[in-house]
Amino acid sequence: MANSSSSLDISPKTLIGVGVGLAVVGGASFFLYRRYLQYRDAMPQKWRRVGTLQRINLFPVKSCAPLNLTPDLEYDCDVLGLSFEGIRDRTLMVLDESNTMVTARGYPQMLLIKSRKVSANGLIFSAPGMPDLEFDFENLQSPGQDLHTSVWGAPVDAMICGDRFNKWFSQFILKTETGLKLVHYPYPKAVKIINPRLKHMPYIRQVDSGTFNDATSYMLMNLSSVADLNTRIKNPVDPLQFRGNFELKADVDEPYAEDHWQWVRIGEEAVFRSVAPCTRCILPNINVNTAERDIDGEPLKTLRSFRLFNYSSPALGIHLGLRQPGKVKANDVVYVEDKKISL
Repeated sequence: MANSSSSLDISPKTLIGVGVGLAVVGGASFFLYRRYLQYRDAMPQKWRRVGTLQRINLFPVKSCAPLNLTPDLEYDCDVLGLSFEGIRDRTLMVLDESNTMVTARGYPQMLLIKSRKVSANGLIFSAPGMPDLEFDFENLQSPGQDLHTSVWGAPVDAMICGDRFNKWFSQFILKTETGLKLVHYPYPKAVKIINPRLKHMPYIRQVDSGTFNDATSYMLMNLSSVADLNTRIKNPVDPLQFRGNFELKADVDEPYAEDHWQWVRIGEEAVFRSVAPCTRCILPNINVNTAERDIDGEPLKTLRSFRLFNYSSPALGIHLGLRQPGKVKANDVVYVEDKKISL
């Protein structure tokens, strides 16, 4: 009887042939994947106008009010997010004693902390009942203390700004002398990983993760969508409660049209990829002028009734990833791809 192991013997030529075959298949798969990546991120050749940019919002401190600027100014869009003369969107954040981020979800009064620009790289913070606080990015505590924190499960290091800022924010938010600290984002590029909830989104890149942003460096709100939502609730909400960087005034009233856009261009330079819908937490339930929560849980309650889809939270607005840097200003024309790409 033949040796029972002989049926498993494979000749060297056969092994070489199998190896070559696998290499060819693997190489072909890699090539096709590269072609797919190039195709999915190929900017449109044709654009169609959908409206104009009514308002631009830059939030120097995460969960606080937007920077108070005149509406005719020009902003820079780069990979880290929106900026104006050295002041960048969400490059500051408040942490508690355990280095966990503190937001207006838990402390609505943070929405009343305002900032205005007073010099290159300089701000003045103000809040009800508090003295004004000067802040200059060029004169932060040096050397800064490196802290380990995270934004919705995405680890990131931050640098502490200094004791006088810690005291001011603690006094206003907690009504105590200590307990909070103001930190800043120290990196020239995006270092956070993608928000774990968005990892399955096919178009998002790690560089889209921004500074201390929840998900991406940019978010756009279609004001037609907000207007439609306001017809469904008792007390209309301010679009600012959704904290978008870009507020679009559409030429044609078409609520939720943004759900289907894949590319957005603002003005003649800045080009963005729509990378994910923006799912909503309880923050839009807080009035931006009074910092009071809606007693009926609106607008989140109504959004959950018709914008939940397959997500755990309702969606309104779109997250954008920058694909071509440029400058933007209010009243710039907003374009989308002329023909929907089918993948």
